[in-house]
Amino acid sequence: MQPFLINSSYSNVIDDFQQQEVLINKLKHRFKTYGYRQIKIPAFEHYDMYASINGIVNTDDMVKVMDPKGKVLVLRPDVTIPITQVMVNHPTTQNDRYFYIMDIFRYHDQANQVNERTQAGIEHFGKKSATTDAEVIALAIHTLQDMGFIDFKMEIGHAGLFKALISLAGLSKQELIHLQNFIQSKNIAELEPYLNSLEIDDPLKELIRNIPFLYGLPDDVINAIQKYGLQENMQAELQHLIDVYDILKAYQLTDYIIFNLGLINDMDYYSDIIFQGFIEFIGEPVVMGGRYDQLGKQFGASIPAIGFAYDLQLLERALQRHELLATPTTISDIIVYYHPSMQKKALTDTLHLRKCGYVVLSFPDQENSLTTSACTIHYQKDSCTLINKGNSYQFHDITEVQELLVMQEGEV
Repeated sequence: MQPFLINSSYSNVIDDFQQQEVLINKLKHRFKTYGYRQIKIPAFEHYDMYASINGIVNTDDMVKVMDPKGKVLVLRPDVTIPITQVMVNHPTTQNDRYFYIMDIFRYHDQANQVNERTQAGIEHFGKKSATTDAEVIALAIHTLQDMGFIDFKMEIGHAGLFKALISLAGLSKQELIHLQNFIQSKNIAELEPYLNSLEIDDPLKELIRNIPFLYGLPDDVINAIQKYGLQENMQAELQHLIDVYDILKAYQLTDYIIFNLGLINDMDYYSDIIFQGFIEFIGEPVVMGGRYDQLGKQFGASIPAIGFAYDLQLLERALQRHELLATPTTISDIIVYYHPSMQKKALTDTLHLRKCGYVVLSFPDQENSLTTSACTIHYQKDSCTLINKGNSYQFHDITEVQELLVMQEGEV
């Protein structure tokens, strides 16, 4: 993977891989505790599938290849789109929860090079509800807590609220694009004169002007926007956001929550609630997600869904910055050395220990092992000895070794 290439030695490459494996295992475990099952999709997909989806993946960014029959394939540029297609083609009557750990491939924005990123995310297919939306956000927060992060914030916005607001303005597509860019970048200097050039009622113009400032503690943001006298459809969207926040209070996660009603990224993709997570000292969101109820309709079916994805490279950078990366462990729990006459017993005992979950390496006495371990077992002609943390124990049966190890682990 790309991040490994920056290291100067193979030992660092191996350590990085082991650290990433620890990270991935934590992610998998947390996703499973919420009832998600792992899913995998092909690395190559038909170009037409992505090209037919509006406003999500720029076709110029896709890595394209030709198959033997002349059809254009692309290296997977997105995960949610093909998973949604799978759900449309294989509908079920139950809510479906899936998680994935997969690479995506796109050409770099500034250089003509393939940019490979690893994403870890979840997709929850089912009817929209405040309960589901809050649970998904809670999962994203609990995952960051599992990593050991303390200083992070989850910004929550609502694409549906902004869409309801803009629908009242009657803007052209080009006008809307300009307006979104100014709000998204919080470019107040250009937003103000641009708004003045549009034929919009003053109360509506005032609300749009203040969207970038509707950021902060949820109760403060809710009180601020309520002062503008929202119409019924806008009030309904705001109420959903309030309901989600009330459930997050029950999860006791409010210390991590910020409302950002200027969060309007990927408006063609997200339909309702939208969120992104920031970790202190990292300038980009390490996780992004939201509800995308309209995506399934582009495949000919109504299939509401919400999900999020972590960027593993950014997450690793954050772990390193906060000194939370796992220290690579030794390759073995136990090293077994045996005299040739004791080979059968030593290898039989080694197999027993492996079945018990220990990582065990075995060597004939005459071989020099470069691996070290706090625990070694020596099978000599006339004795069997366990040496663990500097203490020696004679034993006759491997179950004695197992009992000693369990007892000493319990003393730690």
